Amino acid sequence: FYRSPLPAEKLGQIIQGLAEGWNLHSIARVLQVKPDTVKSCLVRAAEHMEAVSSYLIRDLHLSQVQVDELWALVQSWGQDEDANTEPRTRRGQGWVWAGIDPDSKLLLATVVGGRSLQYAQLLIHAIMLTLAPGLVPLFLSDQLAAYATAIVTHFGHWVEVPRRSKYGPAPKPHWEPLPELNYAQVVKRRVKGRVVEVSQRVVFGS
Repeated sequence: FYRSPLPAEKLGQIIQGLAEGWNLHSIARVLQVKPDTVKSCLVRAAEHMEAVSSYLIRDLHLSQVQVDELWALVQSWGQDEDANTEPRTRRGQGWVWAGIDPDSKLLLATVVGGRSLQYAQLLIHAIMLTLAPGLVPLFLSDQLAAYATAIVTHFGHWVEVPRRSKYGPAPKPHWEPLPELNYAQVVKRRVKGRVVEVSQRVVFGS
C-alpha cells in the first residue's frame, strides 16, 4: 500500500474486516470510507498475497497431496449504468478447488470456478508449480473423474508402442502415467445421505 492516502491503521482495519468475511459495504459504513476504497484495498492485498505466496510456496518436498472441491456461495459487485446508484451485489454458486499438504496443513493452491475438467487442470497445474522439480507425491481425492485426467496430464509421459507387424504405419505413442505416480481415491458409501462406510480405491500405482 505504498503511497496510499489512508493511514496504516485504517488499512489494517479494512484488511482485517475483509479477512473476517465482512460485507464490503458494511466495512465502508463502519470505517467511513467509500466502497470503492474497500474494493481497491481488497484487489491490491490479493495481488500482493498471490505474489508473496508464489515466491515462498515453491520447491516443496511433499510425500502426499490431498485435493478436493467445495461448493460455495460467491458474491460479486457490479455498477449499474446510473453512476449515482449503489453497486449491486450479485449472488451465485461456485466451487472452490483446493490442494493441501495433509502433514503440515499448508494450503498449496486454490481455484474458484465450475466443477469441470478445466478447473481440475488449473488446480493440478498450480499445485505442480509449488513442488520441487521432478517430485511426484501421492495424490488423494474423492471420486470426481476429472482429477485422474488432470493428474495424468501433468504427471505422465509418452510411451512408444512396439511395432507388431512390418506392414502398415507405425503405432502412435501413448500418453501414460509416470511409473512413480501413485493416486488413490476415497470412496464414501452413503445411505439416505449419511456416510456409512469409507474405503480406498487405487487408481495409479501400488
